[in-house]
Amino acid sequence: MENSEEILETVAEMLVADEMYEVADIIRQAQCDFEVTGYDNWNGGTDIYTLYVRMPVFDFAKVKNKQDSIEAQISERLQVVVGQISDDFFSVSLVPKIEKQTKWRVTSKPLDKTIRRNIFDGIRIEDFKWYGSLNDTEFLGRIFDLEKLPSHDSRFSNAAGDIWQHRFNNDDWDDDWIFGDTRFNLIECSDEIFLQFLSEMVNPVVRPDRDEALRMVSHFNDQLREAGWNLVEEEMIAGRPRFVAKRDSGKFQRSHNRARSVADALDASWMHKEIQRLEHSVERDPALAIGTAKELVESCCKTILTKIGKPPGNADNLPKLAKSLAKELKLVPDDIPKAAKGAETIRILLSNFSSIIQGLAELRGLYGSGHGRDGQYRGLEPRHARLAVGAAVAFIDFVTETYQQRQLNNKDDL
Repeated sequence: MENSEEILETVAEMLVADEMYEVADIIRQAQCDFEVTGYDNWNGGTDIYTLYVRMPVFDFAKVKNKQDSIEAQISERLQVVVGQISDDFFSVSLVPKIEKQTKWRVTSKPLDKTIRRNIFDGIRIEDFKWYGSLNDTEFLGRIFDLEKLPSHDSRFSNAAGDIWQHRFNNDDWDDDWIFGDTRFNLIECSDEIFLQFLSEMVNPVVRPDRDEALRMVSHFNDQLREAGWNLVEEEMIAGRPRFVAKRDSGKFQRSHNRARSVADALDASWMHKEIQRLEHSVERDPALAIGTAKELVESCCKTILTKIGKPPGNADNLPKLAKSLAKELKLVPDDIPKAAKGAETIRILLSNFSSIIQGLAELRGLYGSGHGRDGQYRGLEPRHARLAVGAAVAFIDFVTETYQQRQLNNKDDL
């Protein structure tokens, strides 16, 4: 259909104007195709078009319960737009995108005992309190019905009384008693219950300390990704991220998740906006994604330098920002042998990171919109954007972890 991209763009902008951001994002990110699906002889003949909004399977599953509402919201605005240029009939159908799945016949690996024990061992090593700012019964009551679980103490009729007696009255159970209690059976319970337990541990209500929650999420994901799971940010509550467990949708999605973790760790709301722009543009506008990747690195450098009391100048470019940050963070610890040689290697790596992103950003200017092109012209592709985003996330992840470690070391020295 002619002008299909302009029609979709207008529909998306109308949705944004009506503050229907979720539906606008669906239009931006999905594969949208107009197809002739019928013909009506009435009134001289009318083509019947269907706008198929094809979403990745996991994204479609998340909005399936709102499918009718989403289709109606898109359809209402589509009719207004196409009514100006066509007398044909248009409808909207939200559908899962049919595409080849890698190793789809292979059963997903469960969260086996080794993974679960490693997570519990990490909690013990780091001395994380699994119940956070709540008490044991308050925390467990968010997941289990304690009044329906049995008591190990004959004086009480259920687990709620049992836990109260031994954790608060007698105080004769260790902090990690939950990991071996057969009533909750966290080593062998369903994956769903286990993942809910982990998600609740880092819920802002349970864990108001943002930095501690982020460290725990990083520890959990180191183990979970082996089985194809990750804790990812679902929403913000009072400025703090709430995490839920989701299937790993691939390396590129993990880059977005790591970028969000960096933004959370630095409390940088502007970086969140840049990450959203990346997600929306990698496939549809690679040039924009490349430029945004560069901006993401700049934001990270400026944020950390400002936090350590060394704010950069307004005219500082990306290579200078990266060089200043490397110097201030002392990226090679003093106690590593041949530190001078190591420092030079780190400097070269950081310079390469910056050069890749800077170079790709310049390509955006060379291959962006505007200027006439001949028939052999080929613009930037999503693979170029993924390269830029991958380099950007690797850079900001490394320097942010280094910054956090320096902050912890400084606290220990007090």
